[in-house]
Amino acid sequence: MLGYVLSETPGMADRLLADLAAELRRAGFPVAGTVQINTETAGAARCDMDLQVLTGGRMVRISQRLGPHSRGCRLDPAGLEEAVGLVAEALAGPARPRLLIVNKFGKQEVEGRGFRPLIGQALAEGIAVLTAVGRGHLAGFEAFAGGLAECLPAEPAALRAWCARAAA
Repeated sequence: MLGYVLSETPGMADRLLADLAAELRRAGFPVAGTVQINTETAGAARCDMDLQVLTGGRMVRISQRLGPHSRGCRLDPAGLEEAVGLVAEALAGPARPRLLIVNKFGKQEVEGRGFRPLIGQALAEGIAVLTAVGRGHLAGFEAFAGGLAECLPAEPAALRAWCARAAA
C-alpha cells in the first residue's frame, strides 16, 4: 500500500505524479494529496516550487527566493506545513480518498516532519500512498517504510496498474 518512484532526473517525478493525478481525477478516482508544479522564472537561477493540493485545487508556494548566491535549502517550511494542513483536512473530510499522492518524501519527511505523519495516518486507515523519493533520501525513506514499500517503474502504465491494485 506504499509505492514510490525513484526520482533520478530533476522534475521527472513531479511531472509523472502530476499527470497521473490529473488522469485519476478525470476518471473520478478518489485521490487526495499534492503534486509539485515547478515554474521557471525569468532572471532567477532556480524555479519556483508550488504544491497543487488535489482536493480544492489550491496552490501553495513552498520555495523561497534566497538570492543568486545562496547555496542553502530554499524550501519554505511554512508553505509546506500549510499544504500538509490542507491535505489533513481532506483526509478528515467526508469524501474518503482511496489514494494519497505525496509529491516527495524529502528531508522534512526523513526528519519526521512535513507529510510523514499524514503518510502514516493514511496507511493506518487503509489508504494507499504513492510518493517520489530522491537518491539522497532513499535510506531515510527505507527506514521509515520498514521494508513495506514497493519501488515502481517511472512509467505511467505501471503507476496506473499499481494504483488500481493498491487502492482497490
